[in-house]
Amino acid sequence: KFIVKKQLRKDGGLNHSYKKGRSTINAYLEDYAFIIDAFLKLYEATFDVRWLKEADTLMAYSIEHFFDDDSGMFFFTSDEDPALIARKMEVSDNVIPASNSSMAKGLQQLGLLLENEEYLKISTQMLSNMQESFNSYLPAASNWGILLLRKSFPYYEVAIAGKNAEKKRDNFHQHFLPNCLFLGDKDNKSTLPLLELKCINEQTTIYVCENKVCQLPVTTIEKAMKQISSH
Repeated sequence: KFIVKKQLRKDGGLNHSYKKGRSTINAYLEDYAFIIDAFLKLYEATFDVRWLKEADTLMAYSIEHFFDDDSGMFFFTSDEDPALIARKMEVSDNVIPASNSSMAKGLQQLGLLLENEEYLKISTQMLSNMQESFNSYLPAASNWGILLLRKSFPYYEVAIAGKNAEKKRDNFHQHFLPNCLFLGDKDNKSTLPLLELKCINEQTTIYVCENKVCQLPVTTIEKAMKQISSH
């Protein structure tokens, strides 16, 4: 909430620094990437669509001001910053993930949740751009590797609809499910495409989906886990 109140600007951008009541310095790509990632995780933890909207605003701004159409990657600095001799691109993962790999993962998750084909297309192209890095030095592509796993194996959107959606989500979190993206709606008000018309009477229903195609709805964690583990 502090970041939203103090660091986000009215133009959709983000500031890098806050000190003594002043928010300053136009943010760098890594600031956008990690805040987007944090908002996505916060959405999964709360099912409050506000955090998806905040993430989407930051992503749209990032594409407008950091994305390079020629390379299909993001510059580290904004086109609104003073011009440098060369604008660098951070693509190699280290102790801290590269800003480009984090953006690619964020684009993929936002693309799935919002059914935004542009985001998914950019994410796929970014991963393709890194193919040689996997062959030359894999440790520098570890965060990219997570995205590659999502593309290579089933990556499920688990939609939970009904008044006990949050409780069901918490029960899912008793398991290690790195190949699942959770979304939910407890009062039948969500505008997310994967949650539309998912509430059935008074039941809390779970839909295990892959690329927007959902399996038959179930009402228990155990049955949903079987759907996830059977592929």
